Amino acid sequence: QVQLVESGGGLVQAGGSLRLSCVASARTSSMYRMGWFRQAPGKEREFVTAIHCNDGSTYYVGSVRGRFTISRAENTVYLQMSSLKPEDTAVYYCAADSSPGGAAWDYWGQGTQVLVSS
Repeated sequence: QVQLVESGGGLVQAGGSLRLSCVASARTSSMYRMGWFRQAPGKEREFVTAIHCNDGSTYYVGSVRGRFTISRAENTVYLQMSSLKPEDTAVYYCAADSSPGGAAWDYWGQGTQVLVSS
């Protein structure tokens, strides 16, 4: 079992920046991939970005590409968010996928709230 704990959320004005952190109870290198999802009020949770832990390759949903950057350290995954927009307001969740071959993510954090004011 892997525990994930997010932090770094808060209130920011549009155009501002935030960096989210996700501390894992296991080395991220032991995971197949790490990712971030978000859920806005009244909407379903959506994929934001992920990083493959073997080669560092990353991918992003189109709405955040060029504004958000995912990175990882030994047991932490970061999400640097810049040029924030009100539509980025959501609870952001960290997730870990332990092995390839399946669509499901195995472990989830509790989430951290990001509120972007206009």
